[in-house]
Amino acid sequence: MIKIKGLLFIFSIPIAGILIALTVLISSGLKDQVGKADVALVLGNTVNTDGTPSPRLQARLDKTLELYRHGYFPTIIVSGGAGIEGYDEAKVMGDYLVSHGVPADQIIMDSEGINTSASAKKTLQIIRDSNKKSVFVVSQYFHLPRARLILERLGISPIYSAHANFFEWRDIYSSLREVIAYISYSLRD
Repeated sequence: MIKIKGLLFIFSIPIAGILIALTVLISSGLKDQVGKADVALVLGNTVNTDGTPSPRLQARLDKTLELYRHGYFPTIIVSGGAGIEGYDEAKVMGDYLVSHGVPADQIIMDSEGINTSASAKKTLQIIRDSNKKSVFVVSQYFHLPRARLILERLGISPIYSAHANFFEWRDIYSSLREVIAYISYSLRD
C-alpha cells in the first residue's frame, strides 16, 4: 500500500506542474495586450479543401479586421505556408482581408511562414527593412505566449497581442502541446 501511495505522489508532481503551466499559459494568452503597433502579424492555420479559411483561421482574420478598423495598426503581415490542402495560407488570408475591405497595399504576404519561428524571423526582416519596430500578433490564445516569446527573443519591442474569438474541443490538446512547445523553446539559447 505504501508503494502505491509513493508512486501516486511521484506521478502527481509532474501532473501538478503541467496543470500549473497550462493555467499560466491559458490565462496569459486570454489576456490581450492591446496597443498601437506599426504592423500586425497574423499567424496562419488550416485552409479548407475548398480554399477558404478554416473556422480557426477565419477567427484570427476577423479579430485582425476588428483591430485594423479600430486603428491599432496600418499594415498587416499574413504568414503561413502551403498546407496539405494545397493552398498558400498567406494568399488565402490576404484574399480574405481584401474581400473584407483591407486595401491590398496594406497587406504583406509571407508564404514562407511554415511555423511560428519562421513567421517571426520574416516579420523581423520586414520591420527592419521598413524602419518599423512594434508588432501586434494575432493567433489563438494558447499560441500567443510562445509567439510573443519568439518575437521578444528576436529583439522586437513592443509586442502587442490579441486572441481570436474561437474555441473548440481541440484546444485542450493544442494547449497541452503549447505548454511543451513553450518550455522547449524557452530552454533554447
